[in-house]
Order: sequence, then C-alpha cells, then structure tokens
Amino acid sequence: MLVKTPEALMRFLISFAPLLLSVILLQLSSGGVGPLDAVSGLVIGFTKAEIGLLGSAHFVGFFVGCWWAPRLMGSVGHARAFAGFTAMGAIGLLAHMLWIAPWPWAVMRIATGLSIAGAYTVIEAWLNARITNETRGRAMGGYRLVDLGGSLAAQLLIGVLEPAHYVSYNVLALTCCAAILPLALTRTPQPDTPLAPRLRPALAWTCSPLAVAGVIVAGITSAAFRMVGPVYGQEVGLATGQLAWFLASFVLGGALAQLPVGWLADRYDRRWVLIWLSAAAVASCAITVMASGMGQGVAFLTAGFFGFTTFPIFSISAAHANDFATSEQRVELSAALMFFYAVGAIASPLMASGLIERFGPPALFAFIAVGHLGLIVFGVARSRQRPTRDVRTPYTYTPRTSFSMGRLFGKMRDRG
Repeated sequence: MLVKTPEALMRFLISFAPLLLSVILLQLSSGGVGPLDAVSGLVIGFTKAEIGLLGSAHFVGFFVGCWWAPRLMGSVGHARAFAGFTAMGAIGLLAHMLWIAPWPWAVMRIATGLSIAGAYTVIEAWLNARITNETRGRAMGGYRLVDLGGSLAAQLLIGVLEPAHYVSYNVLALTCCAAILPLALTRTPQPDTPLAPRLRPALAWTCSPLAVAGVIVAGITSAAFRMVGPVYGQEVGLATGQLAWFLASFVLGGALAQLPVGWLADRYDRRWVLIWLSAAAVASCAITVMASGMGQGVAFLTAGFFGFTTFPIFSISAAHANDFATSEQRVELSAALMFFYAVGAIASPLMASGLIERFGPPALFAFIAVGHLGLIVFGVARSRQRPTRDVRTPYTYTPRTSFSMGRLFGKMRDRG
C-alpha cells in the first residue's frame, strides 16, 4: 500500500483514524489524572508522601495491565477487552470524589493504570495487525505523533480543570468512555490474537546490562517528574495554570529531542550518547533548581531542557539492547525492558515525594540527578568491558505503553 497521491494518503489516514482517535482520548484521560491527583491532593491536605503513593500505585496497575491484557484478549477478543479496560478506567476516575482519602485513591489509581496499559495493548495489537511493510513507517510515525500530541494536551488540562472537584474527574471519565466509540463502531474485523510474550527479565540483562540500567533510570526520571512535578512546582511558587505549562514543557522538550538525539544515536556509539545525555540531564537538574526563583518563563525553559535531556533515554537504551538481540528475541526483549522501566517508575514517585517532604523541593531533582550519575558511572564501566556493535538497528522513539511495542517496532529494526 504505497501512498503516492493525495487520495491514497487520505484513504490511508482514514483507515487508521479510529485507532488514532482512541489513542488521543485515552491520553487525555490517563495523562490528565496524574497531575490532577497531585494538585487535588495538595488542596485536600494529603501529605507529599501520600501524593507520591498515588503515582506509584498508577505504575503498579500499569505493569499488571501490560501482563494481563494479552491474556484477556485471547479469552474475550480485542473489542470486549478494550471495553472492559476503558470501563475500569472510568470507574477509577468517577470514584475519586466518592471516597476522598489517600489509600482508596491509590486503589483507584491502580485501576486507571491497569486500564491505560490494557487499552494500549489492545490498540497496539490491532494496529500491528493492520499495517504492512509498506505502511509501517507512516503508520508508526502517525502513531508516535498522536501519542506525543495527546500527552502534551493532557498536561495542559491541569490548567482548566478545578482541583478536587467532581466535574473535573467526570470530564476525564467521559473522555475515557468516549475512547470506546471509535473502536466499537468500526467495521474493521478484529484481528487474530497474538501470543502473549513471556516475561523474561534475564533476557534484557543478557543483551545489555547498560540498557537495563538506562530504562530503570528512565522510569525513575519520568515517573518522578510527571507524578511529583506538580508538588515541586507549587512549592517553588507556580500557580495551577502555570503548573500545566511546566509539565507540558517537559513533554515538548522530549518531543523536540527525538530527531537530533536519534541522529546521534545512529552515528555514534550509543553507550556514549547515553552517557553524555545523562551528563546533560544532571546539568539540567542543577539548572532547574538554580533557576526556580527567576520567573515562570525561565521555569518553562528549564523544564523543556530537562525533558530534552531525559525523555530519549528509554528509546536509546531500547535501541542499544536491540543491537545485541536476534529477530526472534525482540518481542520478549521489549516486555523485559518494560518490566525494568516499571520497576523504576513504581519506586520513584513515593521516594521522590518523601525526599521533598523531608528536604524541600530541590530534593526532587537531586534524586533524579543521583540516578543519572549512577548511569554515567555504569555506562563508562560497560564501555570498557564489551566492544560496540558495527551493525546497529535504527533508532526509533519508543512509547512506553505496552508489551506490544516489541511487535510494532521489531520489523522496523530488522529492516534498518
């Protein structure tokens, strides 16, 4: 299916429109609940550690959803599994204002995390069945663009949704429910259910210990900033509307980094790209803290620089691990890397919020900087133990959404 004319391009886009629309709606609901919970918790009077607990609970649900979704699809089919997961997310959102306390909210966040992982697994399995070798590049480019755009818009929702208000959570729940419609009404037949990948964490370590360390640090960084960043922002004097732009600047910086960092990762030793990127991340942590009192514009710029230096680390780590994997190992390798990412993401918000509560706002970025310093030391050590590969898989921005990423990107890496 080559897209050579405007008419063919339009048909191509329309054929994937239901899937992409569901992605946007899911991103708006799931991406908005994290910052909204953080700000709402501050308004209600939750401690910073309790707010961190909510972020950690989300990633517990996320990991369970990644593991369970392929098995549920095999039992009930794609459409029913998707409807079940989105309903679970809507219930978790609606229940927030019925029982206002940290531990019940943590249970609800497990439900929303499970929902988003499960729903993305279904979408990505459906997408993988629809694309061909000729359309794979365009389809995945569109998917990544929609994923980043939806994530950026979700951060901005915090500026228009009133904290700790039932209407705000209703809006997110309605958006989550609306994600069912594009796939429920499509006339496209459901694809065959792929086999669920085995979870083999040892495979990732065998392929690349440095990649394992990289995705753990990526999980620590992203989860700490997204889930606890609103607490930091409020502590340094940002208003609620400004928090939205602060978080959005992080995502925008990460999006802008993909092309230049990808160019470097395809031309130079990926271990040293990772090392220097982590060094830049340490510098961005220091700059963000030092510039915290210089006004909102400077705060947005430093958040963007922080996103630029930290966002690509997962994708570089994944590309480095795939350099040492065979075609048959790529799906299970993707699942293993997601497992280690979840390990870092589960621990990070609770630890970061506790440090902020004890030592103040700069502790968030000190915590992240320590993780990157450890990655630098480990990266230098690994570079002396094994030579780099002359033949490398192409760098691709890899969304951290489900275990299905290995199938979607595996053929792209093999073709590269």
